[in-house]
Amino acid sequence: MPHEFKLNVFYEDTDMAGIVYYANYLKFIERGRSTLTREIGIDQLEMQRKGVVFAVRKIEAEYLGAAKLDDELVIATVLQQVTGAKILFQQEVLRGDDVLFSALITVVCIGENGRATRIPKEALQKFQKFSA
Repeated sequence: MPHEFKLNVFYEDTDMAGIVYYANYLKFIERGRSTLTREIGIDQLEMQRKGVVFAVRKIEAEYLGAAKLDDELVIATVLQQVTGAKILFQQEVLRGDDVLFSALITVVCIGENGRATRIPKEALQKFQKFSA
């Protein structure tokens, strides 16, 4: 079952025609992933203090429709795959039943040296429990 994060489109999210600027969809899905992460009990600030942070490694995105000023949107997030080295998220931005944006995102962890590192065991277990 997907995690859902709801948001409304504000004026600042749009261009002069009242249509959501394309890069803002990336912000919307980031909010969805961050909210999911927080709600399953992962403290990203604590991870950062320990020298590990999440980073997007790859994104495949499709723009399928246009969100507009004052639209009520749902960011649906599904964990496709969770391993010790990466998390694969499928995310959609929906307005009602209409899918406006779809993305497949690969997230990894990086250490203080800027290199990929294993996902911390506690975070990995929480993601695995959510995806079960």
